Amino acid sequence: MDSQEIDILIIGAGPSGCVAAGYLQQKGVNVKVVEKSKFPRLVVGESLIPRVMDNFQQAGLLDALDRCGFEKKKGAEFIRGEVFSTFDFSDKFGQGWDWTWQAPRADFDLAMTRELQRKGVEIQFEVAVTDIEFKNSISHTTIVDKSGVTSQITAKFVIDASGYGRVLPRLLGLSKPSQLNPHSAIFTHVKDINRPSGEQGTQISFDVLDTQVWLWVIPFSNGLTSVGLVANTAFIENLKGDEGTAEALRKAIQLSDFYVKRFANKSFEFEPIHLKNYSSAVTKMYGDGFSLTGNSAEFLDPVFSSGVCFATESGLLSAKLAYRQLQGENIDWQTEYADYMQRGIDVFTTYVQEWYTGNLQTLFFHRPENPEVKRKICAVLAGYVWNEENPFVKKHDRVIRTMAYMLKNNDPFSSEIFD
Repeated sequence: MDSQEIDILIIGAGPSGCVAAGYLQQKGVNVKVVEKSKFPRLVVGESLIPRVMDNFQQAGLLDALDRCGFEKKKGAEFIRGEVFSTFDFSDKFGQGWDWTWQAPRADFDLAMTRELQRKGVEIQFEVAVTDIEFKNSISHTTIVDKSGVTSQITAKFVIDASGYGRVLPRLLGLSKPSQLNPHSAIFTHVKDINRPSGEQGTQISFDVLDTQVWLWVIPFSNGLTSVGLVANTAFIENLKGDEGTAEALRKAIQLSDFYVKRFANKSFEFEPIHLKNYSSAVTKMYGDGFSLTGNSAEFLDPVFSSGVCFATESGLLSAKLAYRQLQGENIDWQTEYADYMQRGIDVFTTYVQEWYTGNLQTLFFHRPENPEVKRKICAVLAGYVWNEENPFVKKHDRVIRTMAYMLKNNDPFSSEIFD
């Protein structure tokens, strides 16, 4: 059996793995990426949030991605009936990027991998990780390519960025149930021939059909638009019935007064993909010789597009810490990695939970709007969930619930909420 010795093995060539590889390549590390799929490939996660731009920049990928001409995302619009709640990333609390991209991930991920290969990063596609053994911090990973040839990679550190494949959680028994209620999604792409002109036609938007049921619409610069349905799993299964995912999505579009004329009776570019009970979690985010990043560690919900943010944040941080460890430093992975990532995860988890309780929707759609509240929420939606100067980050576990209660009971806001 062929074998190879490297410094760091990265499992997965999505945003998390690419950001990690990009950073390590700049540091001169002997790194290799293995990816089970053949690129380009379809995957969910087509709407980014501004925090990711910092991570792409540090990984040396920003310029190459910018040249691709992906649709710029400058905010997001939430719709409930005739009420519209629009967030502008340029009008948020604190500093940070005020735009990002919305892009078909097949093209986006391919652009990243090609840029890494251009820079000399070895990426091996269509290989599956079948086994891994750790001897202290040294790993011995067995892979099988598409021809059935088995080989082994010995590495000083492994970054698992395998996304929904969740390679190390599966092989090492690290998976645990998510604390979020089971939700599922169905999505596809359509030729958006009825797209409105101007910003209305290019801005990402969400139509809230019910407290726990909503549609996403993500326009791309290539003329296609991603259309998706998110709901509790039982609702989607009932909508599918015996007719399948395509008919379920068509039924959901018919429920939308806002989107029905734009998308009704449009042919789908591919059979809608059904993601069942997508939320996931793990018992730990690191171990002796490895770290888990992105969806391999935790995936919450697509409602606020946090997936790629956590993927790139954790991928970059893992790469930085692994590099320092290779240089002989003693790294406190619990404090510097797991605790840090968990703070951001906790904030977004609260926002997801309060979205589905209806409390956050109360804040979004209450009229008149409170500009100060909106700016602070906008910073969270932009991904700046580690900035505890923002009370909607620092007090995330109670501020939304408290304010929703006040609005429902016509109580005035206390100044303490904003401190």
